[in-house]
Amino acid sequence: MKVIGFILNVIWLIFCGIWMAIGYAIAGIICCILIITIPFGIASFRIAGYVLWPFGRTTVQRDDAGAPSLVGNVIWVIFAGIWLAIGHVITSIPLFLSIIGIPFGWANLKMIPISLMPLGREIVPTDEKFGGR
Repeated sequence: MKVIGFILNVIWLIFCGIWMAIGYAIAGIICCILIITIPFGIASFRIAGYVLWPFGRTTVQRDDAGAPSLVGNVIWVIFAGIWLAIGHVITSIPLFLSIIGIPFGWANLKMIPISLMPLGREIVPTDEKFGGR
């Protein structure tokens, strides 16, 4: 199963992952330049790594996430999250136009919630097969 995950990640990287990771990296750089938004920049870089190589990993809610994460997510949605979510929608459209790209389009749309609310989430490895849940 690890070979299939590797193949899926390579195909993802070529057709979608690199472009979305660049978007998250740009958002992270902008957030780090603005000093006060460094926590958002760190979250953006973390998600960029996840978007670059997603198969075999998933996101879960952190137990210690509370009100500060909620407030931070509201600020994030206004300044960066909506644009990254739009990026996921735009990159999923060409994927849906091909037969082989349909699963990758769905995977791309599944990343919209984390692009909108990254704070209070962590990326963990998964043993779940592709298409599960």
